Amino acid sequence: MVDYFKLLGEPRRPWLDQEILKSKFLKLSAQVHPDRVHGDSPKAKEQAHNAYTELNTAYQTLRAPKERLGYLLELETGRKPSAIQNAPGDLMDLFLEIGSVCRAADKFIQERGAVTSPLLRVSLFEQAEEIAEILRAMQELVRQPSEVAEEALIDLNTSWEDGVKDFPKLEESYRTFSYLMRWSEQLQERLVRLAL
Repeated sequence: MVDYFKLLGEPRRPWLDQEILKSKFLKLSAQVHPDRVHGDSPKAKEQAHNAYTELNTAYQTLRAPKERLGYLLELETGRKPSAIQNAPGDLMDLFLEIGSVCRAADKFIQERGAVTSPLLRVSLFEQAEEIAEILRAMQELVRQPSEVAEEALIDLNTSWEDGVKDFPKLEESYRTFSYLMRWSEQLQERLVRLAL
């Protein structure tokens, strides 16, 4: 398994400064970009393409907390994090609320899809905007625990750098980010469908 932390010149740790990571990625990608070898042999082009692809994969993995934590757990423990069964207890109320809002949005989208009259579709515009506003408010509710989870990662990082590798806490953070990311994507998907 390739060590993406090493590839991007970062130490293995739970939290990474996104600006520094991006800067390193851009600098390295300029050095290995396939366009630099456009006149070279097919083998050189293939090697450059593979190097660039691997670098891009490393950056995509390390820039998002969920992917970075899952990858770090796999590197450090030799196994992928176990399957996520239940939402973290402190997020259960948010989980239930998001589920309710998404079901209501889905129902409206389905009903609106059955309307063929342009006049009736226009009349549903205001209701669609109200639902979209609720979805955006829910996105903000997801953003708040995401920021708290990010702060917890910074704290976990400090103990990690001191040599205390708390794998259960790291896996708990992974699960938290997994749920928050999934919920954010679900809300965004409904917003996009409402806009169509």
